[in-house]
Amino acid sequence: MRHPVDALSVTRAGPLALLQDAGRFGVRRLGVTQGGPADLHGWAWANHLVGNPWGTPALEVTFGGLALLAERDLVVAVAGADLSATLDGEALPLWRSLPVKAGQRLTFGSPINGLRAYLAVAGGFVAQPVLGSVACVVREGLGGHDGQGHRLGEGDCLKVMPRRTSAGSEAPREERYDYGRPAELALLPGAQIAEFSGASLFQAFNAPWRVDDRADRMGVRLTGPRLQCRMTSMISEGIGLGAVQVPPDGQPIALLNDRQTIGGYPRLGALTPLASSRLAQCLPGQEVRLKAVTTEQALAGYRRFRIAFT
Repeated sequence: MRHPVDALSVTRAGPLALLQDAGRFGVRRLGVTQGGPADLHGWAWANHLVGNPWGTPALEVTFGGLALLAERDLVVAVAGADLSATLDGEALPLWRSLPVKAGQRLTFGSPINGLRAYLAVAGGFVAQPVLGSVACVVREGLGGHDGQGHRLGEGDCLKVMPRRTSAGSEAPREERYDYGRPAELALLPGAQIAEFSGASLFQAFNAPWRVDDRADRMGVRLTGPRLQCRMTSMISEGIGLGAVQVPPDGQPIALLNDRQTIGGYPRLGALTPLASSRLAQCLPGQEVRLKAVTTEQALAGYRRFRIAFT
């Protein structure tokens, strides 16, 4: 019978490194949010490159600043943002699996392209599930490497379920996104979209938006034309991933993985999971545009994405 073993110890804690599996589902009736990787695309590819099945915990590193020491020989992959990752001081190849020897040091510097990188280890990181998931939600104090929703700190050690595998797998070039390019975000129109003025709807889908510096794993505020809605109040309702709420100031807020479970602002609609992932990689000031899509288009896009990981 296999047992978890020490894999990576933290020698320098960055601003935000969190253990994330696919997310915590079936508990929103309790007021508990989803968690999980802000960039589902980068997280999925990191796991896939080291042969881990869907749902395996990986490390989400935001902004960089993290330094890790390998406690044993490992096969790892880093996907998502380019955070100036190095292995013993040499640039670490992204979007491919590679061996790491015991005693080597893996560090993440500052963002070059994107905001969040994902580190996966063959066999998968191991932690005690809370409400069926190890997804780390700091605000709720749930999940993560210690089960209490803490970000990684200096002296912490991540455990892995050891598994032999070969290195050298690479993601297709078309999957290695340039996060610095203006992002087009697919949005499913919502129940309250008819309450917005015609001029506001035209602006919403034709004017550029900028990512505000008020952005985190709960949500991202977009700045641009002021959207006008005829609704002055509404009963709070359930909030799904990617919901785009419009508060009275007319500036949309796209809600992400650590969002609240209910909300009372009218919604323009909801970003698709992959659009939410793309937004999660945008730096403050970056330009994005909204594009209305049908349910059929959104489902087809998500199926194309998931088929690579079955």
